[in-house]
Amino acid sequence: MNTDPSQIQLTADGRLKHFLTTEGLSKDLLTEILDTADSFISTQERSVKKVPLLRGKTVANLFFENSTRTRSTFELAAKRLSADILNLDIQRSATSKGETLMDTLWNLEAMYSDMFVVRHADSGAAHFIAEHVTPNVAIINAGDGRHAHPTQAMLDMLTIRRHKGSIEGKVVAIVGDILHSRVARSQIHALNTLGAAEVRVVGPATLLPRDIEALGCKAYYDFNLALRDCDVVIMLRLQKERMQNALLPSESEFFKLYGLTTEKLALANPDAIVMHPGPINRGVEIESAVADGPQSVILNQVSYGIAVRMAVMAMAMSGQQSEQQAEQQAKGETEA
Repeated sequence: MNTDPSQIQLTADGRLKHFLTTEGLSKDLLTEILDTADSFISTQERSVKKVPLLRGKTVANLFFENSTRTRSTFELAAKRLSADILNLDIQRSATSKGETLMDTLWNLEAMYSDMFVVRHADSGAAHFIAEHVTPNVAIINAGDGRHAHPTQAMLDMLTIRRHKGSIEGKVVAIVGDILHSRVARSQIHALNTLGAAEVRVVGPATLLPRDIEALGCKAYYDFNLALRDCDVVIMLRLQKERMQNALLPSESEFFKLYGLTTEKLALANPDAIVMHPGPINRGVEIESAVADGPQSVILNQVSYGIAVRMAVMAMAMSGQQSEQQAEQQAKGETEA
């Protein structure tokens, strides 16, 4: 089994065929995703927003966890690429009646699905599926456990690039529940690959993984100190559904120490932008005056998410098709 998270995603010539994680992907490939997404943004402003890149292809959305923004933007992205959409209702599907995940996937393959968009509570689920489905089905990770959420990270990179001009040389603070955040891990990998000057992770000791600095970031426990010279402040919500112990004294205490207020934001650079992957817990990690204020680009993140997901889906399908063509050509040469 290929356990290298970067290699399983790529064709033999280095093109994207799955998108499972930002870890291990090159700067050139991440930049290609951003450039492709940029090209799709203009299409969203037209009266006819569809492009034919996935016409005739079937995309199956397999959401084993609840989601609003991610699922709806993936569905909209697939529709704007002219794909046919199959939304699997996991709560009412055969998996709830005892069918195994693999049997469900094999049945979906038998329906000639071309792409699975997968959101799952278990870390590594998307990688497992990519290993076990037929080679010509593209797998897009829409979030797996605490491990990765690569499309969210890339829409965040696009947001930074469009509002700050470049990611290179920027100081970025990621604040809050780092321990349970698959988004933070994907952001850290992408930011470092794309040349951020410094990535700071900020939160109480109970919500920072012990080995977090091994990912290429610097841990801060003092929010005020971490905000100095920051160009980008990314706030994360408290993921109480993943907390098994009392990791915080109270939400009010957390807000006092790590909630982003207008006063605290003034410690960052004057032109710093504020981001949040959503959903927002107002008064817990961020006050409304900041979330709705002039430095907030939170709604822009949602808009850019459609373009990034269009880019990833189009690139993965193109990579799948090129690999199939290469295999068919090799087979023909062997038979000849």
